[in-house]
Amino acid sequence: MLGRSLVVALLSAALPFGAIGAEDVHSFANADAVRVTHVALDLDVSFEKKMLEGTATLDLERLDPNAAEVVLDSRDLGFGKVEVFTGGKWQAAEWKLGEAVESLGQPVTIRLPEGADKVRLTYHTSPEASGLQWLTPEQTAGKKHPFLFSQAQAIHARSFIPLQDSPGVRVTYEATIRTPKNLLAVMSANMEQDPKRDGEYHFEMPQAIPPYLIAIGVGDLHFKSMSKRTGVYAESYIVNASAKEFSDTEKMVEITEELYGPYRWGRYDILMLPPSFPFGGMENPRLSFITPTVVAGDKSLVSLIAHELAHSWSGNLITNATWRDLWLNEGFTTYLTYRIMEEAYGKSREQQEAVLGYQDIKDDLDSLSAEETVLNIALGQRDPDSVFSNIPYEKGALFLRELEYKVGRDNFDAFLRGYFDHFAFQSITTADFKTYLKEHLVEKHPGKLEWNRILTWIHEPGLPENHPVPQSDAFDRVAKIQQQWLEGKLEAKRIDVSGWTVHQWLYFLNTMPETLNADQMKTLDRTFKLTQTKNNEIAHSWLKIAIRNDYQPAFKRLDDYLVEIGRRKLIVPLYKDLMKTPEHAAFAQRVYAKARPGYHPLAQGTLDEVVGKP
Repeated sequence: MLGRSLVVALLSAALPFGAIGAEDVHSFANADAVRVTHVALDLDVSFEKKMLEGTATLDLERLDPNAAEVVLDSRDLGFGKVEVFTGGKWQAAEWKLGEAVESLGQPVTIRLPEGADKVRLTYHTSPEASGLQWLTPEQTAGKKHPFLFSQAQAIHARSFIPLQDSPGVRVTYEATIRTPKNLLAVMSANMEQDPKRDGEYHFEMPQAIPPYLIAIGVGDLHFKSMSKRTGVYAESYIVNASAKEFSDTEKMVEITEELYGPYRWGRYDILMLPPSFPFGGMENPRLSFITPTVVAGDKSLVSLIAHELAHSWSGNLITNATWRDLWLNEGFTTYLTYRIMEEAYGKSREQQEAVLGYQDIKDDLDSLSAEETVLNIALGQRDPDSVFSNIPYEKGALFLRELEYKVGRDNFDAFLRGYFDHFAFQSITTADFKTYLKEHLVEKHPGKLEWNRILTWIHEPGLPENHPVPQSDAFDRVAKIQQQWLEGKLEAKRIDVSGWTVHQWLYFLNTMPETLNADQMKTLDRTFKLTQTKNNEIAHSWLKIAIRNDYQPAFKRLDDYLVEIGRRKLIVPLYKDLMKTPEHAAFAQRVYAKARPGYHPLAQGTLDEVVGKP
């Protein structure tokens, strides 16, 4: 209880834009008094120890001239020297490591002599750092070299850097990273596109970003250019396929610039991660981290690239100040994603993807508690990782879609462009957004928007009555064909799927009845070879049906799928379905024991609760 009281006491003041607010109870930082403004890292990458070792030098700004200490966040870090820079030299600091608080880690409190404006911490990470994954050569596709990557969102930066780990504290950073000489290091910062592999790499991020966007990857990486400002880093087995799959990236950048203003980050590159990456993508500025599960060979899943790119405006440029404001990042980004996809690939594809997104909302409304379906969620003391559902993404986007419909697309685009300019490189709360929305949209379009309805969208559970419902004629045709097949009026072999998109396949599978008989399962599989599909999204939907109906011919593929892929969106629902019956639970536990060592710590934490730790 003492640790939690310390958090609340330190975060008790209301602060301006770009500041850590009183409601961010997920950081120990006293950023209202002393704020970290710049981070300089000097780190060795040790695959043998599974550690980062070195120093973090932090530049400080004293907001309170009487402040006598700075408080940082840490989790499972080992510390050596802690120093302060004062009187023109470094000297040993008085410091202490506070008690651990579940999910938050430990505060590091450093005494600041008068005039001290820098601290330097010598430290090392833990092999079990929650924000890092260390892969052996055998766990990579190439099988020859190890791989390291970070995942700092939401509050995992503190597990590999001691700093003020709140999205309300924006920092610039630089880094010197030393690696084995046959490996390449990359970071979410300025860097050479194809540097000499000499084991020492230098990076600089001149724009201030929240700590969760500091990112590192180390492996046998190669670079493939896609345009003057876009390219792909990947292991050799997938670098060419990725560059081909994502060749429309420059086009997407240009579309978003035309709609919402300039891209302000220099380059936009992509790092292809091993299949164990627990997310579809992570929007680290200048270098999005992407799962290989979206390399389908037909650009059918590239909305993920549009999404991570859109974060360069919504999320990276303007950031949620606390994790209960996550919808400000993800709802805006999801809305932008639909707009980018419409411009790049046409209205029909955008409509199909919007309908699937709406299905995701409905699924969450059925499975989450009412409180968890609020946009500005009352997160309280829960781990902020628990806020990641479809609600901040798809419900947030649907809310913005309604605003667009009410005031007109041109007016809403102008509002968004002004919003991105006004709050550029700041971290804001939902209250800040509402103030701006009222002045710059509601009051400028009298009679078009109802303030009470806006408050309902943001602060009430579920969806308001008469909300927009995405529609797609392409899915209407699929639904009719599906019904005819289920009623026995149309043979599967007579269904012409030659022109179907991946999204139509997903709709066809996701809307199947809970129960299909053995003949229906065999017919679907024999006709469309669903168990053998190479598209991971289609395979996911088919394997869910196979579990529900105990279709054993698909269980070998299910075993392989769960071992080879670590993306939580694709594997967690399958494990949850397996755990519903004793027979399938035994299968899940057997597969999980085999697959768990290759999963990211975030996936392990989720699945330990679902399946049980082996």
